[in-house]
Parts: sequence; structure tokens; C-alpha cells
Amino acid sequence: MRDFKYNKILLLCIVIGLAAALTIVWQRHKIEESSTTIEMVMEYEDVVELAQLEGVPAEHVMRRMKEAGITSLAVYETTLEKLNKSGKVAVLSGAQLLQQYYTGMLGDAVWRNLVEIGRIQAEDVYVVGRDPQVFAEVKEDLIERLSPERVAVLDSQRQILAVKANYEKVLKWNLGLPTDEMRYVSGQGFYVVARPSNYTKVEKENVEGVFARLSGIENVSALIFVGDEALGYPDLLPLTLEKVKSKQLTLGLIEHPLQLQFFKQEGLVPMAIANDYKAARVYVIPKDEQPKLKSAEAVQRWIVTDQERNIRINLLRKYDKAEPGKTLLETNLEYVANVRDGLIASGFTIGKAGLFHPYFPQVFLLVAITIGAVAAGVLFLTLVRPFPARYQYALLLLLSLVFAFPLLKGSGNAVRQAVALCSAVIFPVLAMTWQLDRWKKLSIEGRGSLAGIIKDGIGGLIITVMLSMVGGMYVAAVLGDVRFFLEMEIFRGVKVTFVAPLLLITIIYLARYNLFENEQEDEKDIWQQVIKLLNYPLYIKTLFVFALAAIGAWIFIGRSGHTAGVPVPDIELKMRAFLERVMYARPRGKEFMIGHPAFFLAVMALYRQWPRVVHYAMIVAATIAQGSLVETFAHLRTPVLMSFVRGIDGMVAGIGVGIVAVLAVQVLCYLSVVLGRRSVKNE
Repeated sequence: MRDFKYNKILLLCIVIGLAAALTIVWQRHKIEESSTTIEMVMEYEDVVELAQLEGVPAEHVMRRMKEAGITSLAVYETTLEKLNKSGKVAVLSGAQLLQQYYTGMLGDAVWRNLVEIGRIQAEDVYVVGRDPQVFAEVKEDLIERLSPERVAVLDSQRQILAVKANYEKVLKWNLGLPTDEMRYVSGQGFYVVARPSNYTKVEKENVEGVFARLSGIENVSALIFVGDEALGYPDLLPLTLEKVKSKQLTLGLIEHPLQLQFFKQEGLVPMAIANDYKAARVYVIPKDEQPKLKSAEAVQRWIVTDQERNIRINLLRKYDKAEPGKTLLETNLEYVANVRDGLIASGFTIGKAGLFHPYFPQVFLLVAITIGAVAAGVLFLTLVRPFPARYQYALLLLLSLVFAFPLLKGSGNAVRQAVALCSAVIFPVLAMTWQLDRWKKLSIEGRGSLAGIIKDGIGGLIITVMLSMVGGMYVAAVLGDVRFFLEMEIFRGVKVTFVAPLLLITIIYLARYNLFENEQEDEKDIWQQVIKLLNYPLYIKTLFVFALAAIGAWIFIGRSGHTAGVPVPDIELKMRAFLERVMYARPRGKEFMIGHPAFFLAVMALYRQWPRVVHYAMIVAATIAQGSLVETFAHLRTPVLMSFVRGIDGMVAGIGVGIVAVLAVQVLCYLSVVLGRRSVKNE
């Protein structure tokens, strides 16, 4: 029987690394606690449309929305179509004017004269202004979007433009930010969230023109770009950045619908970095999804989103259908107010979007964590196959130097990712390994009672979870900087953290137990056991078991990450929603429904001396929970306190489910004995 020893020097390195990790985690927690202000935004056009649908003045709806909790209105670039519908300009096609002239329906003398002198062309578009400022901006925008050669003034007194463009398409082209709308929004007491788009072959005048319009507007809080590029991309980003800094604007990062990072807008991330990370994550419920959500479900979505994903700008869409017994305005006002009240009850404040301090951990702390992670890896190797201490120290020193050198040079992003991955994989395995070694030295005689199983299951699980938490602290700390808070960077290796611990715990298990026999004295080499497994006779029942295992693996791996194609059952979605309402942090199902109950059953399998294969299966399932617990901390956009509480909530819920599982198995065992006796009597 091999004697597996835990090298105290390696353990000391791990403890020192933990102290460094806790230091960073505390600093990170203070930064996260200082950024809890949510900016609640609606689109200006939505508010105006709501007023039109209700038949009330826009000022009335805006006042009510402000009282309900909206802090800001998003103003998009206008289009000829919007201006035409609002009556600010009239847009006519040359073909339409010529048709009216030749049918005798064109009565205006000015237009008739323009046709007669050949100034009206069928393929051109004609814009007629009403307000001098709006007309001047439309003219300026059309020239910048097209070219001076394609835009001509036909009549300055009547404010008529001739534009060489396709009528159907030019109606929908973005022009520029309308100063009248932005000034109106600011005058109503809202922050203005400007939403410009980039220009084709953008020039210096284009960028300066956008900010010239913003210069006269008070209370502009944020800039959220429209389209696939930031304003000024590719060559004029420095100019845009200069203007953003001078206006002290927050850059909006729109979260991707898959809830992983954000919509790719070329040039945005470098600009946000150069803006000293003065950026905020933005979330909007997808347009095709919101009608499917009841108002209460949408409210809960916002609360969970802001709590768990560092969202600081909520871009709310209006509901287009009134709830029973309410007007459309009342429906939307109640929706907004409920979001505001829910956020305040969850500890947030409402106002201008909160920002994260541009925090980066101190290098010496990262080096200490790196050495601790290397020590954990070396310790794992010694627990698979012991080797002399001098080689352990040599390996520790060599790997520590290799990984620490890039950090000391001031780079080391790849090293930090590697340390995080190592921590997420190794520490759950070490926690379960310690438990296996503890059980192996334990006398199980007289411990098979129901009370003993439950007692040891609770105590063992608590200790194992705390040991796994060490890995969680390592991950939360080594990747704990502002880039990860804003999800400009993400943890790489999520799939690996779900699979690798299961393979490693299998190696650990085979190094300690003979999988095919219960006699501990007849232990075999790991490779011998693998060979025996490969030579195992193939029965239908064996194929059935492997098929079930394959399906389970497909679901387990496929459900991880954000791009999975494995559907989530409705009953699980309802259970998630319930847990989100009743608990501070919803625990993960793979922890409290699978892994932690399996830990209790592993204790039961050991104490009742069930077949070794059953005990092994329970150990693997229990390791799933420990790996999931550590991987929770790899979601760096989630506040570290919430990740910690999620793990504790999962443990508490898992203890409850585990006790139920033990009782259920006990009842099944009892029934099988009773039914077995009856069958014997009948024979």
C-alpha cells in the first residue's frame, strides 16, 4: 500500500498564495462595491411614440417616465424617413414630381417652374425644409454622408435640396445626431445618451461634426455606437478618443445576446482602454424576446443581470401591448418603476452609470499566487506517484521561475490565464483527494448507520467545499483586474475545467483503489487497471451503461459555456427563476442537484461497502460539483462576493438534497430486502 504524503513546504506555498489571493479579492470586492449605480435608459423615439399612441403630450410622458425611474434617453441619428414622418422635412422623388406635373396635379408655381427649366430629374430625391436649423443640419449631414457634388440647393428661400441618391434607400440612411432632439431631452431633465454611427471613408470633418453637435448639449452621459465600427475607425480613433475625453463621456459596451462579452464594434475596446477604462456594460432585452416575457419576468431579468454581470446601463424597450385592465402608458410606467424598485431593494442606486476603478493587482501578489498554483500542481503529481522531495522542490523552483518571469517583466497575460486554468482544475481534485485519503485511513466499522452517514457526509462536504474554495480565490484573484470586470478579457478554458478534474480524479482513484475488487491489499497499478477495463467483456448492459454515460457527458459539457446547443427544460427554467427570487445567489444545479448529493452517496457506498465501481462513480459525480464551484469564480464579471455566496448556497442546498438522497436510497434498500424475502417465501 503506497503512502501518500502531503509535503508541508508545498502546502506552505499554497497558503502563502491564498493569503495573496485573499488580499486581491478584498481589494476587488471594495472596487465592486463602489460601482453600484445603474443608468436606466429608454429610447427617445419610444417615449415619443408612446405619447402618440396614448394621445398625450410628449412632455407628460417624459415627466411620468422620469418619476418612474428613467434617468436618460437615447438619441439616435435621424433619417429622412423619420424627419418626413414628423413633418420636419418633406421628401419627394423626382419621378413623383414629374408624374404630378404631367398629370396636371402639380399646382405649386415654384415646382412647376423647376420642372419646366429642367431642374427636376426623375432619378433624384428632393428635400424640402420647414425649420432653418433642421434644414441646415440635414444639408450638412447629406453632404458628409454622400459628397458635395451629390447635394445641391435648388431654392434657398424655400429650403429645397436636390440629392442624387436612390429614393427608397436614402430614406433609411443615418444622417446625424439631431440637436433639437438632444436639446429637448436635456431640457426635460434627462441625461442624453448619444448613439452615432461611423462614416464610410470617415474623415476628420465627420468626427468633428458629431462632437460639434454634442458641444452645445448639456448632460451628455454616454456614447453608445451604432453598427459594427466605432466612430472614426480605422484611422481617426485618436481624434474620437480626444473628443470623448474632453467631454468626459462614458463608452457603452453592448452585451452580446449570448451573454458573452459584447457586440463586436471595431476600434471600441482599444478606445475604451485608452479612455482609462471609463466604459460601462450595456444590456438590452432582445427585441424578439421581450414580447414573450411577462412584465414581472422582465423585471427579474434586469435585477439578476445587473447583479451578476456588472451591467451598469439598462437600455429598456417599451412594451407594445397593454396588460389587462391598464393602459399602454400605465403598463410601461409600472414596468419601469418595478425595475427601479427591484434594483434599489437589491442595493443599487439609480443615476449616471457607475464606473470601475482601473484596477490591476500588484505584481508581487500575482507572483505569490503563481508559486502557490505551481505548488498545487507539484503536490498533485506526488499524490499520483510519490517521488523524492528534492525533485519536488526542483520542479517547484523551475516552473515558478518560468511562470513568474513574464509577470515581473510587466506582461504575463498568458501566464495569468494558465495559472487560473491550473487552479480551476487542480484544487477541486486536491480537495477530493484529501477526502479520499482521509476515508482510506478511517476505520469504517460501525459507521454504516444512517445517522453516521449523514453526519460524516455533512462534515466532509463542508471541508471539501472550503478546500475547493481555495482554488476559487486563486482564480478570482489572478484574473481580477478591470479588463475582466468589463469582460474585455475572459477566462479561457471553461470546457477544460469541466472535463479535466474528472479525468484527474480518476487517476487519483486508481492510484488508491482497485476498481474491480474490494480488497485494498490487492491494489494494482493504474495502467494495469486501464488494461483490465479495456479487456472487460462487452455485454448489452455494458453498452447501455456507456450510452447513458455518453448522454450524460453530452448534456454536461454541452450545457457549459454560452454557445451550447443543449436545450434547458422549462421545469429547470422555472426552478432557476424561483431560486433567483428566494436566494441571494442562485446555486448551480450541477452542484446541489448532482455533485453534493453524490458526495453523500459516496460516503454511503464506502460505509456500506458497496461495489467499488459504485463508489468510484459517486466520487466522479461529487468532483463535478467541486469543479463547478471553482469555475463559478471564473465568471469575472460577476462580483466576487456573489460567486462566494453562490458556492455556499449550493453547499447548503446540496446538503439538504444529499440527506434526501440518502434517505431515499435507504428506503429503496429496505423495500428490496422486504420484497426479496416475500419472493423467497413464495418459492
